[in-house]
Amino acid sequence: MSEGQHRGQDSESARTGLTTGALARRLGVSPTTLRTWDRRYGLGPARRDAGHHRRWSERDVAMVEEMGRLTSSGVPPAEAAHAALKLIDAGSGADPAPDTGAGPAPVRAVVPRPRRPARPAATPSPDTFVRRRRGLSRAAVRLDAPAVQDLLDDAVESHSLITAWQEVMVPTLHAVGRKWEEAGDRYVEVEHLLSWHVSRTLHRCTTAPVAEAPPSSPAANTPLVLACVPGEQHSLPLEALSAALGELGVPQRMFGAAVPVEAVAAAVRRTGPAVVVLWAQARSTASVPLARHIAETRWGVRGARGRPVVMLGGPGWAGPAVRGALRPTSLREALTQIGRVRGEATAGRGR
Repeated sequence: MSEGQHRGQDSESARTGLTTGALARRLGVSPTTLRTWDRRYGLGPARRDAGHHRRWSERDVAMVEEMGRLTSSGVPPAEAAHAALKLIDAGSGADPAPDTGAGPAPVRAVVPRPRRPARPAATPSPDTFVRRRRGLSRAAVRLDAPAVQDLLDDAVESHSLITAWQEVMVPTLHAVGRKWEEAGDRYVEVEHLLSWHVSRTLHRCTTAPVAEAPPSSPAANTPLVLACVPGEQHSLPLEALSAALGELGVPQRMFGAAVPVEAVAAAVRRTGPAVVVLWAQARSTASVPLARHIAETRWGVRGARGRPVVMLGGPGWAGPAVRGALRPTSLREALTQIGRVRGEATAGRGR
């Protein structure tokens, strides 16, 4: 076979693999999610074409599809990645060669694809986050929008969405907010600029909608409902939760700021969510009767009616407890509690 024929086959093989963008569209996830799975768990493509661009084979696609299926059913990401890698390891043989129309391909020895070990994320030093927060705050004070966006994107890419939110975005927002309080209206434009870019970053991390069960089904993949209570305009923490759930492939309905009580109740009746998240930043907006009303809102057909688990998010809920409600203290804890509820729904469906 000539060198030119070799190059032709190599080019054809590259074309048969999916790019990261094409795979993200096919799976309904964001490219950032795929890069995160690759970086943190080793769920990346086995081959890359010239220039180190990623090309995902059908076996690679099967691996990340299994990852998405498991995380959407409530399995923690690390466990889901381990199971997905085992699924690929259970198979053997190389990917089939493309049909070039030149007759049977030469017989080759079957060699299992080597698996790259999962790469646990290195634990950054506290100084790393201090430097990131200072850089982000200075860029915001300069009203340097491109730098703010680049710093936010780099924080998510380097440390994961959850860590970037908890260690970089929230502390910087608080610091800028304190400057605004101390200096009157001098820093209001800084806070608005930073908040907008944080929101933009979170929205860019949110994935496309995934397949969902019908509202009458008790399955765990019915959408969650996320809403700020009436009068509450601070929706960034809820946007962070929405983005993190999106990365895990969890279906949801995000309603944003200041949602009327009956609108939330109507959404519950129409979608049958396993969990309803109510966010209240201030005690003046939190309402225990409202939370109880949503907790008692029924959905589904007669004889098989259900009601949601209510999650109360935000410092506004400090005070009287709502019976049976979840009260996470961080984004990571909220995701764990939601995963547990959805896992129990899956187990109940199997009985």
